[in-house]
Amino acid sequence: MTQLVQPARTTTDAAPGELTKFADPLRIPPTITPDPGSGDDGGTDVTVLLTAAEVRLHSELPPTPMWTYQGSFPGPTIQVRRGQRLRVAWENRITTPYPAQVGNIPAITMPPAENVPGIDPALLNQQAAALPSWTVTHLHGAVTGGGQDGWTDNAVLPGGSQLSEYPNDQAATALWYHDHAMGITRLNVYAGLAGLYLVRDDEEDGLGLPGDEFEVPLVLCDRNLATAPDGSPTGQLLYKTVGPLPFAGRYTLVNGGIWPHFEVRPRWYRFRVLNASNARAYRLHLVDETGQRVPDAVWQIGTDSGLLGAPVPLPGHGLTLSPAERADLLVDFGALAGRTLRLVNSAPAPYDGQTIGDTDPVGVPDPANRLPDPEVMEFRVAAAEPDPDPFTLPPVLAGSFQRLTHEALPADHNHRVLMLGRTPGGTFQLWETAEAAPGDVPPPGTVRDGIVQVQQGTGPVQTYRRISGDFNDTLNWRVRQDAWEVWTIINLTVALHPVHIHLIRFQLLTRAACDVSAFQQANGGTPAGSPVTWSAESPIDPADQGWKDTIKIPPGGLVRIAGQFTGATGKFMYHCHLLDHEDDGMMRPFTVTPGAVQDFTGMGGMGGMNM
Repeated sequence: MTQLVQPARTTTDAAPGELTKFADPLRIPPTITPDPGSGDDGGTDVTVLLTAAEVRLHSELPPTPMWTYQGSFPGPTIQVRRGQRLRVAWENRITTPYPAQVGNIPAITMPPAENVPGIDPALLNQQAAALPSWTVTHLHGAVTGGGQDGWTDNAVLPGGSQLSEYPNDQAATALWYHDHAMGITRLNVYAGLAGLYLVRDDEEDGLGLPGDEFEVPLVLCDRNLATAPDGSPTGQLLYKTVGPLPFAGRYTLVNGGIWPHFEVRPRWYRFRVLNASNARAYRLHLVDETGQRVPDAVWQIGTDSGLLGAPVPLPGHGLTLSPAERADLLVDFGALAGRTLRLVNSAPAPYDGQTIGDTDPVGVPDPANRLPDPEVMEFRVAAAEPDPDPFTLPPVLAGSFQRLTHEALPADHNHRVLMLGRTPGGTFQLWETAEAAPGDVPPPGTVRDGIVQVQQGTGPVQTYRRISGDFNDTLNWRVRQDAWEVWTIINLTVALHPVHIHLIRFQLLTRAACDVSAFQQANGGTPAGSPVTWSAESPIDPADQGWKDTIKIPPGGLVRIAGQFTGATGKFMYHCHLLDHEDDGMMRPFTVTPGAVQDFTGMGGMGGMNM
């Protein structure tokens, strides 16, 4: 076999106390591929241990104490076949103290101190240091029963096991598993409790996509580090926020390593990309040695919940992934032999959905917007390919894929309206609404808490009444099993929120920009006669036209999504996947119940029994 010739190394020299960029090779998480039928009844049984471990995040750092799945960060990539029923015992064996320092700077400082390593010890939260390992694992994107879904309060302490069964009766896709414990999800995930979960099927197999060593997971996240008295990083994780802003760390990690490099051959690769950050969004670009975008090399073939109908070229303005979103990418390194390329991020933090031009500079440090290091990782392409590459990009991917339209939905589909609001005290909430009765509408020009009016174009003004906001408010949304629903989500706040709905996959029908200036946060509503307005729909990015389980809604944004609540029943959640917001109460329950049960009990509306 011909010897591969690698380009010269291009590690970035580090200043004293700084970490060298691209010094370490990309790590590939271990895999778990359960044998079908290993269980007594033909199912498959697997035990995954949650353990404390010391992980070296960079060769120039001491080992970092973490909480992990199977001692690995990220956790092992679990691979199953469609229809392969898998039972997992998530066994908590973590007995060490919480491994990260947690602190908060009460006021925003300029330049932002949020992702500067180190913190004044007086600002550390001593209650966080005493947190036990109370964990519950959620398989994000899985079609599974409510009792198996990782309900947020059903966490276990060390010595306990969470038993979950996953039918895996869903199309080939990349799911991921992570902790979901009530009130501390952000801290448990930050400590290391996350990993990929791949579902395979015959349709995917038939495409002959790059596999084995040429199919590579890229789990992206950000972290910050504590420092020694001399300012050098100690390796200990630091979860530091500034005032009301969610976490944004200084260091970008890929597969658990800070700013790694990956040696590739000049051929096609498949990358399964996951944004596993607590709150940071990524707007990704592949650039060359001069910082210019590399054209025609990257194609997206899948979204959160499965393959697209056809490949989509990566646009010049980049691929945007908010927390929890995934992208299935093909990269053709064939014409890039001997080159050194970099994956860079151009999204500031916090990210509010801003777009950039196809030729705007990228990879430029932006410390004022919490992006001092735009680098993500480096690709070093070998000078020659010893073996012929058998792959060619197929014009059609998932023949089963169909783009949804509102007109094609069943006539009996249900509509719901959700608003992303904020209390006078500043807490973000999910406001479930119902159509307001005439008596709920205040006199013209006045505001009533929880009453919001909306108008599309010159159409009639619609008045909605808030019926819940906090996680512990009354359960309102009881969905009939197998029903199709359309959810309209309006963001009344100043922040982007990626909303994740458990159990189902959905498609984006509508994206639009609203004028929300009439909404008064301090009073919780709009003045009667001064509605939130919207008219023209925005184009839907091709990358957002596939099956999703997480949808980002920018400030003043409106989306309509459609999905079928099928495959399982039980009690589930939907929530903002900025984990700081989720832990602060931006999460709500819903149930899925057989229609015959709803009809018999009369619980299809607000609840209660009719007997």
